[in-house]
Amino acid sequence: MKKYIVLLLVAFQLANATERRFTNPFSNSLPAPYELMCDACGCSASGGSMGFASLLNSNFLGVRYFNQQYKSTDGLYSNSPWYKEDFNTIQAWGRIPVTKKIQLSALIPYHFHNKETQVGKQSINGLGDITVLAMYSLYQTHKDSTFLVHNLQIGVGVKAPTGKFDASNAGAVNPSFQVGTGSWDYLLAVEYTVKRKKFGLNTMLNYVIKTQNDKRYQFGNQLNYSGTFFYLQETKKFSFAPQLGLAGEVYGSNTQYSEKVRKTSGDIVFSKMGFELGKDKFSLGANVMLPINQNLSSGRVEANYRWSVNLNYSL
Repeated sequence: MKKYIVLLLVAFQLANATERRFTNPFSNSLPAPYELMCDACGCSASGGSMGFASLLNSNFLGVRYFNQQYKSTDGLYSNSPWYKEDFNTIQAWGRIPVTKKIQLSALIPYHFHNKETQVGKQSINGLGDITVLAMYSLYQTHKDSTFLVHNLQIGVGVKAPTGKFDASNAGAVNPSFQVGTGSWDYLLAVEYTVKRKKFGLNTMLNYVIKTQNDKRYQFGNQLNYSGTFFYLQETKKFSFAPQLGLAGEVYGSNTQYSEKVRKTSGDIVFSKMGFELGKDKFSLGANVMLPINQNLSSGRVEANYRWSVNLNYSL
């Protein structure tokens, strides 16, 4: 019966990547695996399926930079020009244990974005929306002698409207050219990780419920999912964890004054690869995501790639 319960929960999962101590990625001080979403093609919030967790740090403070590259067109004519969009985020992030089974994470992003337009380059920057997420360990294998080691977590979170929402940018081809959504948004998350010796698989789903901001604009709800294979190599001098997998995002339509905004929904699937390298209390990570299939804003927006680097200090 437990197996069926686990499978059912995994089907409604909502989080990403796993965080573990250098010595044991399935220790009792469980990681805070989760992945926060972006808005309408991943521009204004926290970075889409890049993930916000580590295989090497269970409790940590860190900083991360990630970059997202897009291009967009109004699509009015067959030869309408495409314009580049460059989204950059520096994010302070960390995770602390509240109890043995509960971990609390906080993410504080600063965005600096720019894009090409018909009249030249446009740039915006500023503090983004701060997110707080609590993860609860629902099931974990405790015996090292078991054939497979399991770890199942569920979580809830909230994203505060600390970033500025510019209503004039909401009318652009890509309405997510923002540093904030201007709305209180709510997160549901589930993650399941299974490990056999040095090999493991992390699967996740997360769902973001978005609300209307004071400008009467509302980004569509968003589903994120991923599956990541990893290998954990540990020696006395360092730890190394290469990773390879797939990730996807599905966006609902935006609304304005309670009316659906046309051509704002979409979906995308990425391949992703990366690694983490740890020594003593520090760890360095890098990830790259390349689109496999996408349909964003009825083909008017295309994602080129995403990449990130992070440096963490283990508490």
